[in-house]
Amino acid sequence: MAPLTIEGVTLAVIIGTLASIVYSLRVLVLMERRISRIDLNIERMASKIAEEEVKIEKEEKQIESSLTKKKAKK
Repeated sequence: MAPLTIEGVTLAVIIGTLASIVYSLRVLVLMERRISRIDLNIERMASKIAEEEVKIEKEEKQIESSLTKKKAKK
């Protein structure tokens, strides 16, 4: 087994650096996918909350109108 020359060491460092860059990009892509899923879930939750708020506002208007009708009768 021959000892590594300067060219071999340089090549090993370059290959190691490229491998670490590829791995980092893979992790970055996976994190981006996770974040996009989180964003979708937040959007769904926000739309459900908005729908519930609309329902509550309609109920409030019905209650207020029934109260004003009762006051008008007195």
